[in-house]
Amino acid sequence: MNMMSSSSNTRAAVKPAQDPAVARRKKLLFTSLGTSYLGLFMTYAGLVAVLLPQQMTNLDAAHKVGNLALVTSISSVATIFVQPIIGAISDRTRSRLGRRAPWLLIGGLGGALCTIAMQFANSLFWIALLWVLTQVLLNAFQGPLSAIVSDRVDSADRGTASALTGVGGAVGGTVGVILAGQLLNRIGIGYDIFGILVIVVCVLFVLLNPDKPSTEVEMPKMDWGAFFRSFLVNPREHPDFAWAFGGRFFMVLGYQAVSAYQLYILTDYIHLSTAQAGGVIGLMNVCSLVTTSVSTLVFGRLSDKIGRRKIFVFTSTLLIAGGILIPLLAPSVAGMIIYGSIVGFGYGAYSSVDMALMIDVLPAGEDAAKDLGILNIASNVPQALTPVIAAALLGAFNNNYAAIFIYSAVAALLSSAFVLPIKSVK
Repeated sequence: MNMMSSSSNTRAAVKPAQDPAVARRKKLLFTSLGTSYLGLFMTYAGLVAVLLPQQMTNLDAAHKVGNLALVTSISSVATIFVQPIIGAISDRTRSRLGRRAPWLLIGGLGGALCTIAMQFANSLFWIALLWVLTQVLLNAFQGPLSAIVSDRVDSADRGTASALTGVGGAVGGTVGVILAGQLLNRIGIGYDIFGILVIVVCVLFVLLNPDKPSTEVEMPKMDWGAFFRSFLVNPREHPDFAWAFGGRFFMVLGYQAVSAYQLYILTDYIHLSTAQAGGVIGLMNVCSLVTTSVSTLVFGRLSDKIGRRKIFVFTSTLLIAGGILIPLLAPSVAGMIIYGSIVGFGYGAYSSVDMALMIDVLPAGEDAAKDLGILNIASNVPQALTPVIAAALLGAFNNNYAAIFIYSAVAALLSSAFVLPIKSVK
């Protein structure tokens, strides 16, 4: 199916009446997707923004920024190709559980167990090793999960599905940080909670949304040489894919820097104690949760209704860039709360439409999981670069976090510029 050429017409068409059983299955699928993203991103955010930085502080407070940069950079590099590789393998998997379920279970259960084991790491080596394994396996869960939207959701409903996964991810990230912020002095319990959460959402998704068995389906033989060559998507042949890749790359590059360093910003830039920082993180993210939830649900549905994607992605990136600058102008608890509220609203609007835009520009529908995995490289590579860039900026500017805010805002502005040239999606 050529999604690029037919997406706008399909979205504008009147949806036919659905069989009640089909409607119930769709509702369950959408709810399960949102819940799975909620649990997964609760875990991502709670670990990345709070528990891992606090573990680094406990290990060696004097070198926490450098150690955190080292560990997160290694894990991000290790996960760059996980989603496309697992996606391509899942595209060709034959099993009684279908194509995606085996990899959902392997990634989800394995990542959860590694998350729980993180609390027992007592050296930089073991923290790095377990963190890499955790991130690799959780990415192996997320890759096939993201392909479910392309597999089972019609083009006309993808904005809504994207909104639900977006709100699940955004709300999950917020709740995860709030929860982890209350467990700064009990990080072992935090790792246990997040690990168990991933197990629950993973198993429930597979049980409640069974896929068709793929044992009898003819699968194309895997040509690994052609597969790795396919990562070099020709921007002349697929310019919209390239522009979308660049837009997501710079958004993550900007958004991740401040988000990942919230704890250190509050303790070293706003000058709060660890206990105070935990409470403020919770308050910031409650405000962000409210604004993110509202904008995600509103703009995802509105995007489907009017059949447009670009305007929402473009304006939301501008709003995020503006919000990031607030703590630079007002380095205070109030400034951080305003930052969280504005950026939350912008990121909710962005994430609600971004996945639908990504799917609409895929070059080959039959390789959806692999192609979505390639687009996820646009998230993983900047996640690898961000800690290195942040550590370098802090070193160059004498640990002045103002440099981080300026860098993040500029990256978000660059992201907005990549959306405008996309032609196949309105």
